[in-house]
Amino acid sequence: MIAIMAISRKVTRVSIAQARDRLTVLIRQAEAGGVAELTRRGEPVAVLLSTARYRALTEKPSGFRVSYEAFRKRLASEKLDLGDDAFEGLRDGSPGRRVRL
Repeated sequence: MIAIMAISRKVTRVSIAQARDRLTVLIRQAEAGGVAELTRRGEPVAVLLSTARYRALTEKPSGFRVSYEAFRKRLASEKLDLGDDAFEGLRDGSPGRRVRL
């Protein structure tokens, strides 16, 4: 549950009895990225979250290559409009420090 709390923006804490009455609302909140912590006698016993968030927490992490390719695909979908000179002047052209060998 600690991992869920760390990535959550909004955590709603409700008793199981309240959750029965508000289930539709809680599900809509989960779909929107919220998390509902269900309690019994004030103690947390379960968490309601979206399927996407559940999969992100439970799927086996992919390797670097797969993650990098997914990153590149997301970056490409943003269609950054960088001109040819976007990176001009970023490198320092000085020769650097002198080194004695």
